Amino acid sequence: MRFTRLSLVAALALFATASVGFAPEQEAAHGASEHLPVRVELNAPKPTYPLYMRDKRIHGLKPFQALVDAAPAGSLLRPPPGTYAGPVNLAKPLTIDGAGRVTIDAGDKGSVFTVASDGAVLRGLHLTGSGDSHDTEDTCLEIRGNRNVAENLVIDNCLFGIDLRQSNENIVRNNRISSKPADLGVRGDGLRLWYSMNNLIEGNSLVDTRDFVVWYSNGNHIRNNLGRRSRYSMHFMFAQSNLVEGNRYYDNAVGIYVMYTEGITLRNNVISHATGATGMGIGFKEASNTVVEDNDIIYCATGIASDLSPYQPDSKIWIRRNRIAYNGIGMLFNNERTGNIVTDNVFEGNLTHVAVNGAGTVRSNTWRGNYWDDYQGFDRNNDGRGDSPYEAYAYADQIWMEQPHALFFKNAPLMEALDFLERLAPFSSPNLILRDDAPRFTKPARHGSHPPS
Repeated sequence: MRFTRLSLVAALALFATASVGFAPEQEAAHGASEHLPVRVELNAPKPTYPLYMRDKRIHGLKPFQALVDAAPAGSLLRPPPGTYAGPVNLAKPLTIDGAGRVTIDAGDKGSVFTVASDGAVLRGLHLTGSGDSHDTEDTCLEIRGNRNVAENLVIDNCLFGIDLRQSNENIVRNNRISSKPADLGVRGDGLRLWYSMNNLIEGNSLVDTRDFVVWYSNGNHIRNNLGRRSRYSMHFMFAQSNLVEGNRYYDNAVGIYVMYTEGITLRNNVISHATGATGMGIGFKEASNTVVEDNDIIYCATGIASDLSPYQPDSKIWIRRNRIAYNGIGMLFNNERTGNIVTDNVFEGNLTHVAVNGAGTVRSNTWRGNYWDDYQGFDRNNDGRGDSPYEAYAYADQIWMEQPHALFFKNAPLMEALDFLERLAPFSSPNLILRDDAPRFTKPARHGSHPPS
């Protein structure tokens, strides 16, 4: 059984390497559908729940399935305002517009609404009352088809929010998603893409969910979404060539985590208050060829954390024009990996701008043109660049870099006193972590235009 499961995952990973674009509208014009993988049904059968097993609040409601069954394929269904009983299975192209006055309630059992068709549109519905089983992945909206639209939906009291599985070129837009009221680790994912390509995910609000995950899914365009009080605002794994821009992520344990992935672009996002012992704004785990540009990464325990990245030989990670400010650690490297190109960023207000676990160094990476608020040089020729290089040394900080458990005492008065004495009269050789040969002398203006919170 172990061999069979591993073989299946490997096969899916190979299928997922197909090259794809960013937005469904653009891909349709280039005939992307011709290159999409063939859908293979891998879902385990889900249990069915008769009405008597569902909450009594829906027993007297009209089943919404009856309206769906009566509507001709390709037609527009405008149901009368009110609350209807779920679940619903849509297996034909149909436009359903609830105008914000239609609720579908599954009575706290199973999933609420499944789209098992291509070309369907769901708009203006309130979906609520899924079950709470992680084994059967009880979900408010399951999308199992291509070129569907789900927009202006309110999704609440559901374990999982919206789940796309082997579903391509869909649009998921302007939806409000929250999970069941539960501890963070046992909530469901607010939004999940699994082996789904070329989808547009924009303008959604995910609050009090668990994760937004993108696994084995390529070429998706994820923009202008809001995430609050969740675990991972976004978690990529084995996902290539995705674009993430204009999103706002606040008060999550992790902002964006890029794992075993290549070709991601993270642009013009705001990531704030990723706190806690393992809080980080952006994290890399064996990632390659990633662009991180024009983001605000502020008030996090760690702004950017890198582990074995870039991973592939001769690959790069470009980190440019970001504001990395007021974090505990601005950038943390778990090793001395090379291939990071760090240029034109603003480092200000961090307790430690750059740290390397094991008291290593990242001098062999490219550091150029960054603004460092603790730079102590001059700009005599007024060219906007410091006359001397910026050099970051670790003095007493070497203690917690070599012994991670000592990080708890990082800003204790005794450590501060040791660091002061080390700088005043070093009794051990400080560790040169990095050198920026052309630091900015004045802080540059922001290039990105972030939406308000």
